[in-house]
Amino acid sequence: MHYIVITGGVISGLGKGTITSSLGYLLKSHGYKVTALKIDPYLNYDAGTMNPYQHGEVFVLDDGSEVDLDLGNYERFLDVNLTGNNNITTGKVYKEVIEKERKGEYLGNTVQIIPHITNEIKRRIRLVANSGDYDVVLIEVGGTVGDMESMPFLEAIRQLNREEGRGSFLFGHVTLVPELGVVGEQKTKPTQHSVRDLREIGITPDILFCRSTRSLTLDTKKRISLFTDVALDGIVSVNDVPNVYLVPDAMEKQGIAPYTGVQRAPNTAREVLGILFRNKRVLVITFLATFAGVVLAVFLFGTKYQAQTEILVKHERSDNVVSPDAS
Repeated sequence: MHYIVITGGVISGLGKGTITSSLGYLLKSHGYKVTALKIDPYLNYDAGTMNPYQHGEVFVLDDGSEVDLDLGNYERFLDVNLTGNNNITTGKVYKEVIEKERKGEYLGNTVQIIPHITNEIKRRIRLVANSGDYDVVLIEVGGTVGDMESMPFLEAIRQLNREEGRGSFLFGHVTLVPELGVVGEQKTKPTQHSVRDLREIGITPDILFCRSTRSLTLDTKKRISLFTDVALDGIVSVNDVPNVYLVPDAMEKQGIAPYTGVQRAPNTAREVLGILFRNKRVLVITFLATFAGVVLAVFLFGTKYQAQTEILVKHERSDNVVSPDAS
């Protein structure tokens, strides 16, 4: 199981939902089984009673859950049907913890943000991950890094990263690269500060999705890579496009899906052969290893057969020798 966490920095409204959906679409097109969940740090239990002018339209799932509109993007891009479990809010988490406390399930312990709230968040994330045969779980964390409301969720994800083991988590961070119209220069300082804030929490991004009005220049990417310690190939330019459905194509051209490093075990012999033939080096090594194994087996078998033959011949000769007394 692989988890890909998408966080946001600098300002809200950069399009984390569209970027998360686009990444999921690309991974699915590469043969992975993908699901997604949205974390909303607000205290509301769900989006059903929220003012649409403040938070956008409400999206209703098949099970009747009223959720954030980003889940509608997930369903359209991934062609899946999600449930209310795919939307985690602060209201849901705190309600569950308080109800458990009232029932005495914490056995008189002092209920705290850590570990009780963070444990509930981790439980809900794992509930979604284990609800199907998935290769990848996309986790979008709403809000902006540095917001007080999202701190428990980021702390829970930091803990989950350690518990699941090395290589299970990949962190993507959406930032803004503004361009001043007067000088026409792409400014990287907001991205640098946003990554610094994320690191202070204990999370180091592997990928930066940089929002901008036009594609990032190579010099801009190099400068961001230098100050954030993110590989140059991990800096993805997500510039303005006339249609959101063009975002996956823009990300695909930058090789983001292979860069994630998500590995899926081949399901059929055809897939295994396909991997071998696509990678000529692996094919050659496999052939040479097989050939060497056959030669070694023949050599060992031949040596053993020759030794046994010589023993039999000597034994037969000794039986045919007539002693002088017998004559």
